[in-house]
Amino acid sequence: MPYHNLKALIKAIRACKTFADERSLIVSESAAIRASFRAEDSFTRHNNIAKLLYIQMLGYPAQWGQIECLKLVASPRFADKRLGYLGIMLLLDESQEVLTLVTNSLKNDMNHSNMYAVGLALCTFANIASEEMARDLCNEVEKLLGSSNTYVRKKAALCALRVVRKVPDLHDHFTEKAKALLNDRNHGVLLSGITLVIEMCQQTEECLDEFRPMLPLLVRHLKSLVTTGYSPEHDVAGITDPFLQVKIIRMLRLLGRNDAQASEKMNDILAQVATNTDSSKNVGNSILYEAVLAILDIEADSGLRVMAINILGKFLSNRDNNIRYVALHTLNKVVTMDTNAVQRHRSIVLDCLRDGDISIRRRALELSYALINESNVKDMIRELLAFLAVADNEFKLGMTTQICLAAERLAPNKRWHIDTVLRVLKLAGDYVREEILSAFVRLVCHTPELQSYTVSKLFMALKEDVSQESLTLAAVWIIGEFSTTLMEQGVYDGNESRPVTDTEVVDLLETVLHTPYATPVSRQFVLASITKISSRARTTEPVRQRIAGILESYETNLDLEIQQRAVEFAALFGQTGIRAGVLEEMPPPEVRSTVVGVVSENKPVGPTAPAKDSTLVDLMGDEPAVAAPGGASAIPAQANEDLLAQIFGGSTSSAPPATTTPAGNSKASVNDILGLFGSTSVAPAAPAPAMSSPFDALGSSGGSASLFSTAPATQPARAAPAQKSPGYVAYDKNSLKITLNPQVSAQRPGVVLITARFEVAGSVPAQGVNFQAAVPKTQQMQMQPMSNTDVQPGATETQALKIVAPPGANIRLRLRVGFTMGGQTIQDQVDFNGFPPGLTGSAS
Repeated sequence: MPYHNLKALIKAIRACKTFADERSLIVSESAAIRASFRAEDSFTRHNNIAKLLYIQMLGYPAQWGQIECLKLVASPRFADKRLGYLGIMLLLDESQEVLTLVTNSLKNDMNHSNMYAVGLALCTFANIASEEMARDLCNEVEKLLGSSNTYVRKKAALCALRVVRKVPDLHDHFTEKAKALLNDRNHGVLLSGITLVIEMCQQTEECLDEFRPMLPLLVRHLKSLVTTGYSPEHDVAGITDPFLQVKIIRMLRLLGRNDAQASEKMNDILAQVATNTDSSKNVGNSILYEAVLAILDIEADSGLRVMAINILGKFLSNRDNNIRYVALHTLNKVVTMDTNAVQRHRSIVLDCLRDGDISIRRRALELSYALINESNVKDMIRELLAFLAVADNEFKLGMTTQICLAAERLAPNKRWHIDTVLRVLKLAGDYVREEILSAFVRLVCHTPELQSYTVSKLFMALKEDVSQESLTLAAVWIIGEFSTTLMEQGVYDGNESRPVTDTEVVDLLETVLHTPYATPVSRQFVLASITKISSRARTTEPVRQRIAGILESYETNLDLEIQQRAVEFAALFGQTGIRAGVLEEMPPPEVRSTVVGVVSENKPVGPTAPAKDSTLVDLMGDEPAVAAPGGASAIPAQANEDLLAQIFGGSTSSAPPATTTPAGNSKASVNDILGLFGSTSVAPAAPAPAMSSPFDALGSSGGSASLFSTAPATQPARAAPAQKSPGYVAYDKNSLKITLNPQVSAQRPGVVLITARFEVAGSVPAQGVNFQAAVPKTQQMQMQPMSNTDVQPGATETQALKIVAPPGANIRLRLRVGFTMGGQTIQDQVDFNGFPPGLTGSAS
């Protein structure tokens, strides 16, 4: 049976014992309400709409009562109007066609003699107004902004805010009325008016110029709020109307941005707010934080900026986690503006690394990276290493990279640099990038005076712990390369030097082979290392025979790469005439800076920009793209992220770059030795192309010898000549033609060198050409800078690309080109897969 009012319905629903009983009751009551609507019973409509809205709030469908709400709005009774407008706000939104029927009712009620009926219409308009309704009722809202009633003016200002957001072109209707609102003495009207003005100023520069003359008035309002005594009507925790203060400061921030004259007028009042506001309560902290943002955004005095940063430093000592997080987040943004002022709070920032909240630890860690400089590098790195020992695994990859990059850039001496990297390898060897290992080996090779010290340290570290893969790889490589130094000068045990025999060295390396932590990559390193040791002068014949036995035992290994290495090294073992030359110590590799990858929330080391010779992660995030000579990168980092987001339809942060994979999970293999025997490397079964050892990053893309290669520098392996293919037109629009000329080599299957040629078909040059490319995740790409970004008629400009793909895979590119021609800016994007199949070689 139907229930006569809402109270009875609520009581019946609460009495239901099961969800099925409730649903049955709702269905029967909805049917009774429908029947009553069909009977046009105006006396029960009010109760039925109230019950229907309750049913809708419980999650059951009630949209079929929309028209009845419109009928209720037309009633002359205020109670019916109130319920009808409530139903419209709950059951309608701006996308429904029924909304057009509400416009006339709203217009009538906006002109009602009762201010509360006007308020109902304005509230409904502010919640559901569509673009069409905003245009239709714009004049009514504008008229109500001039009402003598403060209640109506406040609500009309909020309706004008809705109109400006929906139809920005209508902002000029409210400019003069908004100026009048800023002169209002009522705090509610003033708050609504400033909110409207802020929205208008954020949308157009014209509005900023229009409201800048109102700056002295806003300063007077804020000064009155700051200096006034106790006001019971507006007091919140002892502070007069903090909501209005925050809005005024936000408005001042907009007016003072990039305007020195306006900024000068508000410096005094902002300083007064910063010094007189009580920071012991959260209400005062909200005002202080808004004042800090304004000071840092306008053209403020240097002393005022220091005061703002000191306020943020004071926030760091607050017990509230939210306030500390906000302070760290803001300091991360302003650290480049005044690094010295932020440096004063370094100790508090480092204390935040031990906070129990992981979000605070993450923000403190980012800020710590930015605070590292030449004067504090030792202290900061010591603190970061202490945190690395207890840090969560998700932090370790970024921390190892940032610590090693800071050591490379700012190290006071090479001894300290080596000690720092060794400490990182001991603490988090499974989370060290290949580029860091490459840079470390490069450093050792170019520091002969510390080679004995380093190989001794690595020898002792490897005896203590073989579980850290990166430590194992670095130690095995360096021990194999500098085993003569190790055996001649021994190891440092405390303050004394202890001799080391060749048997001890081979024992240690054999232990690495059989440890449960050994991986195919580390076993390949060990096989190469003991092969090198066998050719050293201090190695005895019994040890050489033992090494030969170890190699022989791995000739039948199930891992194809290890088996191939063992067979090749065993064959080399028998070549007495060439073995010493092939296995002699390698020349020091080329010196170059470590790649500055995207790690740990994209924060670079130190407060300054990356070094000019650093490199950037390429479009796909799989391999670092080589930086342009002189510091000009091939592709801007932001453009890379935007393009990647467009290609894969998401944020770049959702696709982690392959270069940030921990070394312990690397599937790289040691292919360098194969060139000695004129054979090609065998591609693994994985879809990704086979890579050389983790230290191959030390060689250039042009084929420089890897650090791990045992070939002498004077006897490079002979490579087959590269085969040139005809050009393929990838883009021919807007008078610009781009042709791709691929070049492959039989000795390097899967590697394609592409020369992009740019030509203009006309008499107008193409200026500022920005050519970007992306490949699928299974492929890797490097890009060199263009020979000239301005392509003149009759001239041909070039740009080199290098693509590494699994042998047998088809090369697919997504190209994006932007340029200016004849004063018109052109942006275009095309997909290209016109290269012939088999360009990357055979997959066998």
